[in-house]
Amino acid sequence: MKYMIAELLFEATKAWYENGKICILLSDKREIRFPVEMNKKLMEASPDQLQNIEIICNGTGLHWPDIDEDLSLTGIVEGRFGHA
Repeated sequence: MKYMIAELLFEATKAWYENGKICILLSDKREIRFPVEMNKKLMEASPDQLQNIEIICNGTGLHWPDIDEDLSLTGIVEGRFGHA
């Protein structure tokens, strides 16, 4: 199985919505934050839908079940947030 180097270096341990941003705590204690406006589905979601985040794929991805959206940590780190 192939992996991106970023997938081997860190994983998400916690994810939450706060003040218009998606916040992610990584296993190495760094935090990543990005505005929901970077992704069309997230931008159109309610605060309750945004807060309902699941960490998937052994910590390498995020899933919002209420709006059926998935983002990989590698994509987020590389600045790819889906279609805005």
